[in-house]
Parts: sequence; structure tokens; C-alpha cells
Amino acid sequence: MRLFVGLGNPGSKFAQNRHNIGFMVLDRIAADHGFGPWRRAFKGQLSEGRFGVERVLLLKPETFMNLSGEAVQAAMVFHKITPDQLTVFHDELDLEPAKCRVKHGGGHAGHNGLRSIHAHIGADYGRVRLGIGHPGHKDAVANYVLHDFAKADADWLAALLVGLSDGAPALASGDSEKFMTLVARQTHPPRSGTGVGGSDGERAKDAPCPRPAAASPTAKLEVAPAQTALQVLLQKFRS
Repeated sequence: MRLFVGLGNPGSKFAQNRHNIGFMVLDRIAADHGFGPWRRAFKGQLSEGRFGVERVLLLKPETFMNLSGEAVQAAMVFHKITPDQLTVFHDELDLEPAKCRVKHGGGHAGHNGLRSIHAHIGADYGRVRLGIGHPGHKDAVANYVLHDFAKADADWLAALLVGLSDGAPALASGDSEKFMTLVARQTHPPRSGTGVGGSDGERAKDAPCPRPAAASPTAKLEVAPAQTALQVLLQKFRS
């Protein structure tokens, strides 16, 4: 069994925030791979499914970011899940927008969600770090992460979510290299007639996407309350 946790804050007010990219990933995985309906469990929203023979639980804590560890610990205790079976998807200020890296163990780098998980279960678990860029000054960080992705981010964000969903079965099986390759295929597709444009391992290391245009931290995607994050991104992509 595997537990995938996406970090974010509950409620429509926060749905499109940069801080909620972890929720967006799990929504995409659940929709693409036919997981069961979301239901309330373990102080969060839970969906269950399988990648082949591998049973996977998707958990979106609803405790707000700085208490995420409560939900994670509750799910792990109930299902007898060990830290090596846990992967957390979270926003990463220290990576450029659209970059993705897989990490196991280590510090929380000041991320409140990871800080809470560390406090409840320790640091020995997997993470998928999802780059959202940095506003340039530490005093601007809170405002930046709690504002919506800008319209200029729509294309790379949509591609990244598709790649993460494509790679999810490989990640669940423990094949992080294949996972990163599948992410890179979406975020950094090969030029026509040039094959892969470099080795999969080299490109998948950071899984970069074409650099997004500069945008104000407060610029928002217009979101109708009933729309999911994925629907909004697809609507922007098609328009």
C-alpha cells in the first residue's frame, strides 16, 4: 500500500493558490486513474484506487497547512503505513516554476506543512517538490504562496499536472527515475525531429518546463466556485 498526500488549505478561497498545488496533483491523479470518490476521513479528504496490484490512498488534509501532520499520522496509524510508504506532494519556493524533484528524507526548509509532518512522524518519508518560484524577498513569501497562480502560469501548470499524473503509477512502484522521465515528457517535450533532446535521465532530473512569463504575485485565474482546479486550467489552455 502507498499513501500519497497533497498539501494545501481547504476551501474554495484557497483552491487556486500556489500553496495548493499538492491538492491539484491529487485531484488530477484521482480523475485520470479512476480512483473512488472523495470522502471525509482522517481529518481530510480521502480517495482510494489501484495502480495494477498496488493499492494507493490519496489524502488531502483539511486541517490547514500548519497542522497537516495530524491528518497524515491518523491515516498512517489506521492503515499501518510506514514512512517509506508515504509520498508528499508540496509547493517548493526554492525551485523555478514547473521544475520537479523527488526527495527522500531531509529537512522541511521552513515549509509549514512539512514541519507539521516532521513533528508527527519524523523526516524519513518521500517528497515530490514542485517549483512555484520565489517572490524575491522573504517578507513577500506569505502573500505570494497564498495568492492564485497567474494566467501566465496556466500552460506550464497544466502540463506539469498531466506529467505528474502520468508518472504516478511509476512513483507508487518505487521507480522514481521513470516517474521523472514521464513528467519531463510533458513539461519539456522534444523538438520536432530531434528525438528526446538529450537523455531522459538528464532532462528528468529537474523536469523543467519553458520559463513562464513574469507575472504579478497577485494576478489571479478567474475561478467559478463549482469548477475544479483542473477544469479551470483546461479552460484557460483551450481558450
